Amino acid sequence: MDTPTPAPRPGSDAAHVISPNYAGPDRRAAGPDRRTRAALAAASAPASPATTPAAPEAPGVTGLERRRGPGRRLSDFMKAAEEGHLTKEQFLFLMAIEQFKRANQVGFPAWTDVLEVLRLLGYRKTQPSELRLSAAEDWREAPDAPSNVRTQRQLQRQAQAEELAEALADDAPAAAQPRATKAAPRSRAA
Repeated sequence: MDTPTPAPRPGSDAAHVISPNYAGPDRRAAGPDRRTRAALAAASAPASPATTPAAPEAPGVTGLERRRGPGRRLSDFMKAAEEGHLTKEQFLFLMAIEQFKRANQVGFPAWTDVLEVLRLLGYRKTQPSELRLSAAEDWREAPDAPSNVRTQRQLQRQAQAEELAEALADDAPAAAQPRATKAAPRSRAA
């Protein structure tokens, strides 16, 4: 037995058919598409420095936006990385993270782990921030500040390992030289 197909309601798209069991109103014809309202409002509003996303004074703009569009191109730094041409800095960071993951058997390091790797690579907060973060205070530190990511015990172990490596390196040249031994006198057999 065929189920009759109801006629489309006035104002609705004729391509869509409403289920015969649905008794509510057709909300598809309730007005303009909400997904495009913001885009329509932004296109019709006059551009002013306070509402332009590129203006650092605009509320809600942090400097982290990467949206593309007219007049917004990728920096050479980002473009090269996306094309697979890493700078020395990017490659060093990538290798340090990979080594960290292998050494600690972690597939996805936490953000604190990433910060630890950055500090161990020698990065320090020495410049004012170029970002506008409302929930965080900007600060600076001396360029030669310690990383402060290792415990005192870890530092002691590292120092002991370095001393041991030095001691082995000092002994290595002596061990590598052939020992002068007295050769046994050869007998002359006639």
